[in-house]
Amino acid sequence: MLRTIGRLVLGVFLFGAGIGHFTNAQAFLAQVPPWMPAPEAVVAISGVVELLLGAALIIAPRRYRPIVGWVVAAFFVVIFPGNISQFITGTDAFGLDSDAARFMRLLFQPVLVVWALWCTSAWSQWRESRSTTAT
Repeated sequence: MLRTIGRLVLGVFLFGAGIGHFTNAQAFLAQVPPWMPAPEAVVAISGVVELLLGAALIIAPRRYRPIVGWVVAAFFVVIFPGNISQFITGTDAFGLDSDAARFMRLLFQPVLVVWALWCTSAWSQWRESRSTTAT
């Protein structure tokens, strides 16, 4: 039950963030590293990906949830350089208007990775499969 709630909350969070990419694109542009080409396209594409991942977390059948969890966790890893860039450049967005606030956000990214793996049972299924093949 707790994993289900966690999965649904994360799905709604991602879906909402995906919508935000189109309704508040300026804030998301603050996270695109300066070395990335076509920042507007990066924001739009990552918005679509977040919409799809959020929907997948909410509606995917149980047998597909672990793979969805791994994909969501990988997505959080892939977008981490944007959070680092926002910290390094000192760009204000999403209410992160100090270096301390931007740094705290960096610490939260691994929590999102673990959350995705936990609430979809991806991590436990992987551990189970490893123990089964070891015997």
